[in-house]
Amino acid sequence: MPKPSAELILLGCAVLVGLVQMLWATIAARVQQGMEWGRGPRDEARPLTGGAARLERSFQNFQETFPLHATAVVVVYLLAKAGPLSLWGSGLYVIGRALHPAMYYLSIPWTRTLVWFIAFTGTLMVVSAIFL
Repeated sequence: MPKPSAELILLGCAVLVGLVQMLWATIAARVQQGMEWGRGPRDEARPLTGGAARLERSFQNFQETFPLHATAVVVVYLLAKAGPLSLWGSGLYVIGRALHPAMYYLSIPWTRTLVWFIAFTGTLMVVSAIFL
């Protein structure tokens, strides 16, 4: 079996970031909405507000970006195009996605946008490596 590239290991790290983010958003939601409501059929809506809503939106954003990034990493690996560009891009994605929920939760002006852009730049770097 071939040795996994550093990009694939970082992809595994991104999966862990996503799992932690999902747990954080879920716990914040249950605290706000109540365990009884969470265990039931949830027929009536209980919209999230404040930090719990921001964590949910951050996780939704992760769900939008992760499939694209993961696909790019796998294509780079399969085409044997891994190199410094894809490695740095993979690292930037993981760092940006790890910081995104905290910056969103804290609601510090511009920081959420900055870390989103860092992660997005990482994905663009990995995609660029496919074509170089």
